[in-house]
Amino acid sequence: MARIIDIKLPKAIAAALRLPEKDPRQQQLRVLKKLLKKARFTAFGQHYRFDEILLSRNPEKSFQQIVPVQDYNKIYEDWWKQTLEGVPDVTWPGKIKFYALSSGTSDASSKYIPVTKEMLRSNRINYLRQLLSLVSYAHIPRNAVTKGFLMLAGATDLQKGKAGWYAGDLSGILVKNRPIWFQTFYKPGGRIAAIKDWNQKLTEIVEKAPDWDIGYIVGVPAWCQMCMEMVVEHYKVKTIHDIWPNLGFFIHGGVAFEPYKKGFEKLLGKPIVYIENYLSSEGFIGYKDRENAQGMKLILDNNIFMEFVPFDDKNFDSDGKMIEKPEALMIHEVEERKDYALIISTNAGAWRYLIGDTVRFVNKERAEVVITGRTKHFLSLVGEHLSVENINKAVALVSEELNIYIPEFTVTGLTCDNFFAHKWYIACDNNVDENLLRDKIDQYLCKLNDDYAVERNSALKEVLLQKLPEEVFMKFMEQAGKLGSQHKFPRVLKGKMLQDWNQFLQSRSLA
Repeated sequence: MARIIDIKLPKAIAAALRLPEKDPRQQQLRVLKKLLKKARFTAFGQHYRFDEILLSRNPEKSFQQIVPVQDYNKIYEDWWKQTLEGVPDVTWPGKIKFYALSSGTSDASSKYIPVTKEMLRSNRINYLRQLLSLVSYAHIPRNAVTKGFLMLAGATDLQKGKAGWYAGDLSGILVKNRPIWFQTFYKPGGRIAAIKDWNQKLTEIVEKAPDWDIGYIVGVPAWCQMCMEMVVEHYKVKTIHDIWPNLGFFIHGGVAFEPYKKGFEKLLGKPIVYIENYLSSEGFIGYKDRENAQGMKLILDNNIFMEFVPFDDKNFDSDGKMIEKPEALMIHEVEERKDYALIISTNAGAWRYLIGDTVRFVNKERAEVVITGRTKHFLSLVGEHLSVENINKAVALVSEELNIYIPEFTVTGLTCDNFFAHKWYIACDNNVDENLLRDKIDQYLCKLNDDYAVERNSALKEVLLQKLPEEVFMKFMEQAGKLGSQHKFPRVLKGKMLQDWNQFLQSRSLA
């Protein structure tokens, strides 16, 4: 059999044919140079000598030496705050017209993340790329791609600022700026999309559901599931396929899908394909581009330059705060099976920005990653290093073993008689004993995490668990102004969110 030879074209020919180079490092270097050239005359670019970086022999190293790593609070106070007052050319050329409101899942105050027209264009391109990649999925019904799709997004009726900008959920901004071709397939349509009240929006979607031929759904799992449950209940049908027979796949992101899968399957009349993407308020970072991939493929050639900080004790303290000058690696320097905090520079004026997510490379050659958690969303009271990935997996395993549905859950740390404990809050409407749930979660975590197992025989003396109706979690999110769209219940409660949660539970017990 003849051996197939992989011929690498010269750069000039590849450029002429507009063929992307396969080398991840070269793709990322081109992105970095493009971003630096575009922003070199901004206040940020002048302050951090972008011209000098571009002329250096190793632009990526100069960039890392000259430009500091920063989190939201730093870049907002030093730079982005000016753009809210209408000042142009701060961290990106021109005025910022849109801001994605994001509070993550740990901070009660809203964050204003700049959204530029260049970023919107990149997001649209990447969304099309993901749709085109579905051709390789063997189990997706081809007719599903040509049907309408339901996107459960934030309201397109955005908040208007004094300087003429608009702010809202990124999903609402994306829908508001949808291209003409998008409107042919998009549901629920402009009128319903503009509704701010999430309950009213869901009610109107339910009323219109039989009129639509939905091929796929896009959104955060919890809210999409709630919508399907409402449709099934309202029309007294057995499954969602009785209303939308061509529903073939679900595109999701934001949280791990595994804990929701059992709840989804109860609503289906036939199997569908689940496709994950990595779309954050700061940009479209990656998506699963093949059916059996373990992770999502990072988008290395479309206006996001990425750096990876090893998520370890050298670079982060016990609260998940990064040191001032961390070790930052490029795409070609990472290793598989290690956790990294993601830093991005984008065409929306984010520069060496700590996005807050941790990722792990499962296939370095294909630049495929899984999201393992958040830099500040882990528990390590005594060195147990309990990650969001551990938490999600343990709950999914318990749900499968006991054949129960756990739609929401969270855990926090506390002191217990001079030692320490974890307390779990589990949303479950099934008839299951709290002690059994607690013991099963504890047992699975001991198997999944060696550090946790060691500390359970030492300083981590107790595991507590309280079972609550799902409604309690939804009511808390509603009270916090985080009902619907991209908002997710935090898997680890800390700080102000934990205080608000405790006060909320106390007020319910007194009511």
